[in-house]
Amino acid sequence: MKSFVSDLFSVGISKVLMILFGLTTSIIVARTLGPEKNGIIAALMVYPSLFMSIGSLGIRQSTAYYLGKKIFNERDIKTAITQIWFMTAFLSVVVCFLLMRYLSKSGDNLDFVLLALIPIPFSLFATYNTGIFLGKNQISSFNKINWIPTLILLLLTGLLVWWLSYGIAGYLIAMIGGPLFISVALLYRNKFASAFSLRFRWGIIKKMLGLGLIYAFSLLVINLNYKLDVILLDYLSVPLETGIYSKGSAITQYLWQIPMLLSTIVFARSAVSKDDKAFSYKITQLLRLSLVAIGIGSLVLFCFSEFIIIGMFGESFEGSVSVLNILLPGVLLLTFFKVMNMDLAGKGKPWVALKAMVPALIVNIILNFVLIPDYGADGASIASTISYSLAAILFLFFYSKEVGIPVKSILYYKKSDFIPVFKLIKKLRV
Repeated sequence: MKSFVSDLFSVGISKVLMILFGLTTSIIVARTLGPEKNGIIAALMVYPSLFMSIGSLGIRQSTAYYLGKKIFNERDIKTAITQIWFMTAFLSVVVCFLLMRYLSKSGDNLDFVLLALIPIPFSLFATYNTGIFLGKNQISSFNKINWIPTLILLLLTGLLVWWLSYGIAGYLIAMIGGPLFISVALLYRNKFASAFSLRFRWGIIKKMLGLGLIYAFSLLVINLNYKLDVILLDYLSVPLETGIYSKGSAITQYLWQIPMLLSTIVFARSAVSKDDKAFSYKITQLLRLSLVAIGIGSLVLFCFSEFIIIGMFGESFEGSVSVLNILLPGVLLLTFFKVMNMDLAGKGKPWVALKAMVPALIVNIILNFVLIPDYGADGASIASTISYSLAAILFLFFYSKEVGIPVKSILYYKKSDFIPVFKLIKKLRV
């Protein structure tokens, strides 16, 4: 547990930096461009963001699994990654272009669409690379890949959107900087230059894609539950409502950084764990701690939601207050999924998530079509909270059955649960 706490401290610093940089960027864009233009940006970026779960093909997860379990050597895995990347980068850009151009109301502006597409190949390359760090359990290196692009985005947004007033185009250009920089850095950091080869490792590629495609499909369904509201708001409503929803839901994304802080470590250690049952017991402990942390965070956000939203984004985003408040219960419950799913994913069992997320996605789609026309952003928020809650409850029972730990044991608090917290506090003091 000592090394676990050390990794938790390391990842915590990274997450704090990501939140600070990301929140500052969000404030600049909100106050400079207003709700309607923020809605256009949200609609433009939803397909590239969503398509990353398809285009990535679960390669990061399968890389971490096969490298962590020492099934294939690192050099062969790198060669396979570069060959998969060439194919997926091309297909991702083409398919994403068609989706944005013909399914989104914001896709009428060709310049905006092309700018939104540019980061995709670089983001995919960076995503594939992170599997190397997770498979080798190099958490500190993984952290840098996460926070450095957010810093670059902040600096470029400040320059192009706030200082030079380039508007939507300025922000889309800023989105290119982080993935481009980190991709070039990783090309040399992970010594990928020598991995590019025309000699295809079909055996490894087949194995990685076989497991990776299951991860990818699982991630697609999961991300659809998160992104579907923006897609349907863009289709059924107006950019103003999309902008209102995007800022309210953005705050909950930062709240989710608490379990995501844990999930990075969970996945990396689960992939190399020799005793799966004992490790799952540790995960249930981390889950209980996460529920306390997110519960407190949710209560604070609910009590001060109006002050937070209007204080950061301005009075034009007053409608985001109700969006945030409606989403909070679902966000709290989905903590079950956020933490426990990474344990099963690290064990090479991503399909379990589908058993919970597919029914939740169907409910989400139906409720969005029913509620958005009458209630706009608030209707999308209600649909999300119900969907999140259903997914969380279902996954809790599926996880319990998969790892052989009773639900009662998963939820039961013990004094020993809080020992890592005390150790972390002691380390912070030192």
